Amino acid sequence: MDIKRSGSTPSGKGPADYFTGVVRVDPVFEAHAPARALGVNVTFEPGARTAWHTHPLGQTLVVTFGCGRVQRRGGPVEEIRPGDVVWIPPGEQHWHGAGVTTAMTHLAIQEQIDGRAADWLEPVSEEDDAPAGR
Repeated sequence: MDIKRSGSTPSGKGPADYFTGVVRVDPVFEAHAPARALGVNVTFEPGARTAWHTHPLGQTLVVTFGCGRVQRRGGPVEEIRPGDVVWIPPGEQHWHGAGVTTAMTHLAIQEQIDGRAADWLEPVSEEDDAPAGR
């Protein structure tokens, strides 16, 4: 058994290579081998978002605060709120982030393969990020 005490891991800034805007990343857990699960709380300030990316083994997002958005490549921008759970299948290109005027926090859970949990692509364009009707 391993108990990781709250506050024992420092917060970090979301790297500019992978995020647009102000993003805070708080590690929650990383399973010990042979398990592969990894969980982080990610807080996006209004307008902040990830770049396009994929996950080799998929990703689950559990929205815990605020109002955010998520989009799969070629699909509509979807609004997400506290209590919503989003499953992103392996290899699906997508992005997620805060609303235009609201912050959003989600718990992101994914598995690592060969030490890799995500493959990062290009930044999201302003056109991609525009909600319907804007």
